[in-house]
Amino acid sequence: MAIRGTEIRIEGLSQRYPTRKVPTFNRVDLVSPPGEAMAIIGRSGCGKSTLLHILAGITKGTEGRVLLNGTVVNGPSPRWVMMFQAPHLYPWMTVTQNVGVGLTFARWGKKETEERVNDAIRLVELQDFAQANVQDLSGGQQQRVALARSLVMEPELLLLDEPFSALDAFTRAALQKDVRAISKRLGFNIVIVTHDIDEAVIVADRAVIMAGSPGDIVHEMDVDLPDPRDRTDPQVQQLRARLMATFQEAANYKKPEVALAGAGGR
Repeated sequence: MAIRGTEIRIEGLSQRYPTRKVPTFNRVDLVSPPGEAMAIIGRSGCGKSTLLHILAGITKGTEGRVLLNGTVVNGPSPRWVMMFQAPHLYPWMTVTQNVGVGLTFARWGKKETEERVNDAIRLVELQDFAQANVQDLSGGQQQRVALARSLVMEPELLLLDEPFSALDAFTRAALQKDVRAISKRLGFNIVIVTHDIDEAVIVADRAVIMAGSPGDIVHEMDVDLPDPRDRTDPQVQQLRARLMATFQEAANYKKPEVALAGAGGR
């Protein structure tokens, strides 16, 4: 599969919903180089999922812009694909049919579709289930089908919105390792939104912490660990502890102007 990463550039991005007084986030700036796996972590309500949806072209920001290799993101594209918590498979189809559905809609030729689908199924290790109906698979296997369906489009960027949170711990850990390994093998970017510190340490090259209301990027931390990563490794545990402490510290974050306004009212 000829997949390459992309430079992600977020410039002055703001998001405000008409029904809310406070913006979701205000003037966010962020850059991610080609091939990076980046985790965005934060408590509920800080705007991390909204930011991911804007990256995917599902939602538009009210100000600012997102560029992927210089191209402004104005809507969904096969160049950047998103996985959600639920796999959203077609229950009457087989694994092969589900993985290839995007290529079918795009009217790809039969031979190239078959080659791409087979490659994607091998990447997620579902060769033995290629002709199985997806209803007969476990939750973890269904998420592997959703991952293969994303990879078959040969994206430059894979966006993950807590895609493993509903799975059991063993399956979740296996998929976290596999997603990172596949991304490094093929060279595409990952942006994963999570509140799971362990997940950020296992998947990411860099963790970005969002906090506050409106949300803001308050800390960044490199996750400089060798692969494959093991939760029992002392280096992994040490970095996890550092990230957890930083995450907890961010819970008390206030934007300078908000803090100043509060002090003036005392």
